[in-house]
Amino acid sequence: MNKVRLTLDMIRFEHSVFALPFALTGALLAWREGGFRREGSAWTLVWIVVAMVAARSAAMAFNRILDRDVDALNPRTKMRHLPAGLLSGRFAWGFTALSALVFLIAARALNPLCLTLAPVALAIVFFYSFTKRFTSFSHVVLGFSLGIAPAAAWIAVQGVLDVRILWLTAAVTFWTAGFDIIYSCQDYDFDRNSTLFSVPKKFGIARALWISRLLHGAMLVCLIALVQAFGLGWLAYGGIGAIAGLLAWEHSLVSATDLSRVDAAFFTANGYVSVLFFVFWAADILR
Repeated sequence: MNKVRLTLDMIRFEHSVFALPFALTGALLAWREGGFRREGSAWTLVWIVVAMVAARSAAMAFNRILDRDVDALNPRTKMRHLPAGLLSGRFAWGFTALSALVFLIAARALNPLCLTLAPVALAIVFFYSFTKRFTSFSHVVLGFSLGIAPAAAWIAVQGVLDVRILWLTAAVTFWTAGFDIIYSCQDYDFDRNSTLFSVPKKFGIARALWISRLLHGAMLVCLIALVQAFGLGWLAYGGIGAIAGLLAWEHSLVSATDLSRVDAAFFTANGYVSVLFFVFWAADILR
């Protein structure tokens, strides 16, 4: 049980809340298109949640495994579970494999297209861990890794992909890339003296924060396009307004000369963004 606790802490299990509400919104939009008259909807929802959490868990554990040597050199991360010896690499590999297997089982339970695309989804979320070694825009790849969740949820419900849901994929991609850039500003000094790549390292912290703001602006534009594509109402627009306010607050917490409140900007603000988004949009979809 102690290893389970440590593993959940290692992968930041509670941060599943970041992407899960967007995946559930994709599922609700798909059900709305079918008039909410689809048998087995409850079980579909359960398997979507299982698939989402399992894929994220596998990706996070794989990332920790791949980064353990780098984490050991970084003062901010040297006490993470693998470099600190709290968990073994063998155990982490086993957890990664088990999570990937659960994800494949969930995909199989959903529909044939989900199972066919499941290895592609795993390849995308695992690929992110390599990108920081050769591109400054690994943040966008991380964003896309979360952004595919709403499209995957749509496929889970409908059995086919509707291109309109890709507006939500784009929104989540821009949102995640934006807040990951803020988070990575903490490692600016370390990255400058390492072989890793990041937007702050390439452009400096001040410009990186402006790039983050532009990405979050692009997120809002995509959400407006999504509202129009699906003909949603004032509650959905209200949700966009709430998100805009939260993002403005998030950016007010950090500056190029003061990163002391990065945790609040990263964890607190974005947790509110995802939850409030789902509350407003679910209310609009279900009304």
